[in-house]
Amino acid sequence: MQDRKGYRKHDRQFKEEAVRLVTEGGRTVSDVAHGLGIHENLLHTWKRKHKENPAGSSSEKGHPKPSDEELRRLQKENANLKEDREILKKALAIFSKHPT
Repeated sequence: MQDRKGYRKHDRQFKEEAVRLVTEGGRTVSDVAHGLGIHENLLHTWKRKHKENPAGSSSEKGHPKPSDEELRRLQKENANLKEDREILKKALAIFSKHPT
């Protein structure tokens, strides 16, 4: 695929296969990069990222890691609970001042 700057974008499967050719296929980075028509440095980057996260969680744009998604969900839930608590505190203060 092409993006607006003319650079090719590669999907996760392509990247994983390229890294696999180097790590398990016994081929050199330069050989695989040349064969795939990509720059060696790009393949080195993919290989490094794979080594840091071999489970295959995607860190590409638009695809946050599951742990990042869970963190954002919990932060949002925490903010909502704090807001609810503040509302209840204010309500308690109002009802404590004015007996019915």
